[in-house]
Amino acid sequence: MLVVVKTKMAKKKILVVEDDKDIQDSVVELLESEGFETICANNGREALQILKDTAQNLPDLIILDLMMPVMDGFEFREEQKRDPRIANVPIVIMSADGNIEPKKHKIDAKAYIKKPLDVDDLMELVKQHAV
Repeated sequence: MLVVVKTKMAKKKILVVEDDKDIQDSVVELLESEGFETICANNGREALQILKDTAQNLPDLIILDLMMPVMDGFEFREEQKRDPRIANVPIVIMSADGNIEPKKHKIDAKAYIKKPLDVDDLMELVKQHAV
């Protein structure tokens, strides 16, 4: 007799770092509807604290806005890279900036998506880079 045991895979966890509450809420709603667990931060400083507090259970991906108050995405990434416990969490940039390609390389992001967001493109990037 063959017994098939289904194991529940852990949900992939995504950290959404975005200061615009409407965009943040929309991204979270989309991700959660697709089965992802989400954590939110309103700026880079909050995101760093979340990463340090969850260092034993890090997110699988960070969706990062670049232009935010308190600590922007560039400063966040510099600080993230300095801490070996959190340095390797992959980044996808989310920005309205029209010249984002060089910035992607500057902060060593896996990919980027332009605002306004295309839902299908965002989900493709998330599924591709949430490791």
